[in-house]
Amino acid sequence: MTAPEAGVRPTVALVGTLDTKGAEYRWVAERLGELGTDVVVVDAGTREPHGYDAAVHHPNHEVAAAGGTDLDTLLAADDRGAAVSAMAEGAATVIGRLHATGRVDAVLALGGSGGSAIAARVFRELPIGAPKLLVSTMASGDVAPYVGANDVTLTYSVVDIAGINQISRAVLGNAVAAIAGMAAAAQARGPASSAERTDRPLVGASMFGVTTPAVDVARERLDELGYEVLVFHATGSGGQALESLARSGMLAGVLDLTTTELADDLVGGVLTAGADRLTAAGAAGVPQLVSLGALDMVNFGPRDTVPERFADRDFFVHNATVTLMRTTVDENRELGERIGAKLAGAEAPTVLLLPRGGISALDAEGLPFHDPVADAALIDAVLAGVAGSAVTVVDRPEHLNDPVFARLAADTLHALIERDGDRNRTDTTGKD
Repeated sequence: MTAPEAGVRPTVALVGTLDTKGAEYRWVAERLGELGTDVVVVDAGTREPHGYDAAVHHPNHEVAAAGGTDLDTLLAADDRGAAVSAMAEGAATVIGRLHATGRVDAVLALGGSGGSAIAARVFRELPIGAPKLLVSTMASGDVAPYVGANDVTLTYSVVDIAGINQISRAVLGNAVAAIAGMAAAAQARGPASSAERTDRPLVGASMFGVTTPAVDVARERLDELGYEVLVFHATGSGGQALESLARSGMLAGVLDLTTTELADDLVGGVLTAGADRLTAAGAAGVPQLVSLGALDMVNFGPRDTVPERFADRDFFVHNATVTLMRTTVDENRELGERIGAKLAGAEAPTVLLLPRGGISALDAEGLPFHDPVADAALIDAVLAGVAGSAVTVVDRPEHLNDPVFARLAADTLHALIERDGDRNRTDTTGKD
């Protein structure tokens, strides 16, 4: 069955396992209809729908095929985890196509652990700004697996999603009202590719509390130069979001002054953005200016949560919930090697801007993390890593938070973006 015509009423895609949550999805679909919202139903279950007897626009056999398999194979294997993964991939493919062609304005999912895992994969297929709402039994614990670096709205179901009762009626009713409103707003503003992208070019910037002075100055300068700057807090998810946006093609450039998440990834801190941090812009061809902000520290929670193996290290208690640990000479050397390798492999125009005067608000002379030997190990290693590559190195005497350094960072990135634009225009007009 075909989906409703696009552009008539706002449309919400319902994605879930109709073999176990059919009655709940039927109730939600009916409530959305009462609010003047069309629905497109995508069945990610592996068996026949149970409790759902309305239109299923994209049945489970279609979803399985989109995931590269078929229902008979999944059922014969009798592996729930594999089935969830396959149906999640298929549902993501279906929803991605529907959203890209303007057939849906928002997505709503209901589920336990399996349904939430499917929803998480689907949501990753949608751009930032596309409404995504998940009602889940898992939404009161660690929600990172379901949110990641995406703008997902979560509602805790309170009771299990198992029938319509006094509690679920209220919770699901609120979710219906929320997603209907978001879908209407999304339809009204239209796709980001039309109106929003005609605005000022976007620059993504990484920032931490101890690099805020630098990023603030650089942001103001980039604003003067005609850019809109999106600042990402380097807390793990922030770095992931920056990487995701760089991959999306929405950014004109990246001002990566704060690469501290790589220290957490190396040493075992709580704010890692993963091993792929500092790779997306380089792979996507997005001009990037990179520095070494806050690589003098690894992040932990309250002081008593720091692993015992670090007992003899230098700490700074930032507040009751954040404890910072100074990186060592050896750790800084390894960080420099990793960063050098990432930058040397970049396919994008890249500038490495080095602050010889210090890399955070805590490591200037007289401050708790001042360690010139460790900083030198970091800088020497990253220089060795980019030697012979296409990376442009700008070596400066200032501290990273010095306004002179920050303005230079902004101006250098602007020049890099301008040169890249000129090169692309030349490449295009020079073709036969």
